[in-house]
Amino acid sequence: MSGVSQARRTSMSRVAFLGLGVMGYPMAGHLQNAGHQVTVYNRTAAKAAAWAEQYGGTAADTPRAAATEAEIVFCCVGNDDDLRSVVLGEDGAFAGMRQGSLFVDHTTASASVARELAAVGADKGIGFVDAPVSGGQAGAEGGQLAIMCGGSQADFDRAQAVMSAYAKATELFGEVGAGQLTKMVNQICIAGIVQGISEGLFMASEAGLDAKKVAKLVAQGAGGSWQLANRADTMVDGKFDFGFAVDWMRKDLGIALAQAKDMGVSLPVAALVDQFYGDVQSLGGGRWDTSSLIQRLRVLKGQNI
Repeated sequence: MSGVSQARRTSMSRVAFLGLGVMGYPMAGHLQNAGHQVTVYNRTAAKAAAWAEQYGGTAADTPRAAATEAEIVFCCVGNDDDLRSVVLGEDGAFAGMRQGSLFVDHTTASASVARELAAVGADKGIGFVDAPVSGGQAGAEGGQLAIMCGGSQADFDRAQAVMSAYAKATELFGEVGAGQLTKMVNQICIAGIVQGISEGLFMASEAGLDAKKVAKLVAQGAGGSWQLANRADTMVDGKFDFGFAVDWMRKDLGIALAQAKDMGVSLPVAALVDQFYGDVQSLGGGRWDTSSLIQRLRVLKGQNI
């Protein structure tokens, strides 16, 4: 065995991954493909079994069983309550984790729940890193996620070495909770950008311009963004059956707005766009991609959707 191969083998970890949604499923797959020994848990057992068959890892019946013997337990579920349900209790991950192990949470949740669970973990000798991600389903599938973290430097360094299997950028922003705060900033920025693009593209179309051509040019200048480069064509075409769902974005913005209220910070644009996403939900677009804000403008103008 070569020296490089030996180094790779000794650097592999025994890990668990809890939550196999559109993000977690490919993320866990990247870990397995990188050579880590991965055990997964999902609330729907059939999905965990399908993952194990596809990637060759192991499926467990409970978070506790998945976490037993794991050096690092990763998690990506829906919200604060979902997170508590897989971490705490007799069948929760903490009940199976050993002293000196590490819990890394990729869920977009509140900073307060991150601190709460980190404190519980600390009493058990378990490290904790809150590590929400950005990049959407495509980023998860391509292993190109941006990961914003909170925790100790030592825990971050340990997690980063393994998260590299699905990350293009990873940064530590402070103590536990800092990752979630950074993700709130991310979602606030996206909300304003998508609304601006929606208004711009809608105006272009109403003015008789080729909106796709306009977007292509604008994307090369100061008005450029990932959202414009990757969503303009589908926004013009009215295609939204993919990507990050409006329901999820409203959950994330709700977290950010609640945090801002606690801090005494005004977020007028985020609050307004959150209401606009509520209008999209009323149109039946709760599972549409977040770029569907443009549909609201079409409805207001009396266009069919």
